[in-house]
Formats: sequence, structure tokens, C-alpha cells
Amino acid sequence: MTSTPVTRRDGQESVAVVVVTYNRADLLARMLEGLEASERRPDLVLVVDNASTDHTAEVLARPWSLPLKVHTTPENLGGSGGFHVGTREALAAGVDRVWLVDDDVVPAPSCLGVLMDLDEDALFSVREDLTGALCEKAAVRFDLTHPWVMKPKTASVETAYGHRSTMPALVELENVAFEGLLLRRRVLEAVGLPDPSFFIFYDDVDLAIRIRRAGFRILAVRDAVLVRQLGFDQQHDLSGWKGFYMYRNLFVVHFRYGENALVRAKPYLLAALVVLLSPVRGGLGEARNVLRALASARGMRPLPPSSVD
Repeated sequence: MTSTPVTRRDGQESVAVVVVTYNRADLLARMLEGLEASERRPDLVLVVDNASTDHTAEVLARPWSLPLKVHTTPENLGGSGGFHVGTREALAAGVDRVWLVDDDVVPAPSCLGVLMDLDEDALFSVREDLTGALCEKAAVRFDLTHPWVMKPKTASVETAYGHRSTMPALVELENVAFEGLLLRRRVLEAVGLPDPSFFIFYDDVDLAIRIRRAGFRILAVRDAVLVRQLGFDQQHDLSGWKGFYMYRNLFVVHFRYGENALVRAKPYLLAALVVLLSPVRGGLGEARNVLRALASARGMRPLPPSSVD
């Protein structure tokens, strides 16, 4: 893909929307329709197609009224690899801000404009489901301090506030999803791109931790509305391939960012518990997965390089 420099003549910051998709053509179409209806038009919409085999190519070939560019990868790089590629291409195009958006959300017409009107370096849209209920899982507390906390996300926007109407206008976050994260280029130049080695799961957490540790705050914006097209009730088989990535990448986050030796040792405890309990839950498949995940995570302990080149 050849990048064309993006410039704005009205004195406003320019913004690229980076969307990663894989075999979800109909969801992608609804997402792009949402961007077409945006009151604040994006200056670039960069879709990374992770070698989809469904009718994604036909969707992308429609006559969209968007500044659309498509990067089709030769193989499925996962969400992590896709966002790495898309963010790199967006920065190469010279935009001031990059909005990372998954293919299963639809922005309200005012969403991007609300975000762009705020003079902040790292902002996050707030998701609701198809019924209009708040379903924002981004963490207001992500605990990498206490070793006895099994799940580090101890509070989310949804659990803390319950309804959008009870939220403050801005809420500081400790981790996010790649479903509506808007970053100024100086943030990415400071902390680097999404780490493609995660493939799926926890790549967003990893980037959020790097952003916060570099001194930037991440704010959820109550009035920036994204509508999530899928529920959060999808169950992943922990003995299957997704289970491997869920365990491995959770372990990587602890190894890299655990705030003391006990937290950094927690992956060993979790792996031991899974293996010990495998005769009564999970079975041998999950036990093998968690041991493979632990070995792989040990090799990913070094932080990724910060360069955006």
C-alpha cells in the first residue's frame, strides 16, 4: 500500500480511522456506513483486511463516500498484527490523530466529532449494546500490584457506573479495548505501535499500560457513543487455540508490567492451578495449553521496541 500524505486546510487536526477486519463482512459494512454518517468526516479510513475469505472484498469495493484505503495482508496477522500495520500506515500518511476501531462497532454520528473537539492526547469512546445499555468493559482499575488478585481488571466503566447517565463527562481509564481508542501521534511516537506478537487478546491492554507509564492519561468520553454489534457472552474454549492466546498474553502482561516480584510470578501459580485442577475442570487440553502459554510468554517478557519506524 502506498501512503498519500493527509493534510487539512481548515486548521483542524487530521484523523485516520484504522479498522481491522477478518471474515466479518456484514459487520464491517455496518461500521463503514456509520463512518459515512459521521458529522466529523475522517480524513482517512484505513481498513486492514486480514486475508479474509468471505465477501469482505466485495464490501470494500462498494462506492463508499469515504477517503478509504485498503491494506490486504497476505495472511491473517490477528487483530494485533492488523492494528500494528494499520497504525504504522496511518502515521506514515502524516495524520495528527489515529482512531483504532474494531469492525463490530458502529459510531454514533456525533462520536468522532465529540472526541476531536477535546484537547487530550488519549481518548476512548464509550460502548453501548444494541438496546442502548452501557456495556463498556474498559477498566477503571487494573491491578498489577496485589498477587492475590486473580483477575487484574477489578472495576470497569460498566460496573462502576451502571448507566451512561450516571457517568461523569470524563473517566480516567487504566486499560482499554481497540474499539474506539483515539491517540495523538505524539503518544504513538513516544510508546510505539501495538505489539503484533500478541496476535489476539491483551494487545490493547499492553498498549494502554505503555501509554500510562509514559505519563499520558486515557480518558473515556461519556458522550462519544459507539454501538457494539455483538454481545460479550461469547465463550472461548480454553483448551483450543484461542485459550492458548488468552493465557499466554495474560501471562505476558504480568511478566512485563507486574509491579513487584510476586505479581510477576503469578503466571506460574495460575499455570500450576490449571494443571492441578485439570482432572476435574478443563481437562488435558487446557493443561497443555497453559503450559505452552507459560513457556511462550517467558520469551515475550522484553518490552517491544518503542520506535514507530
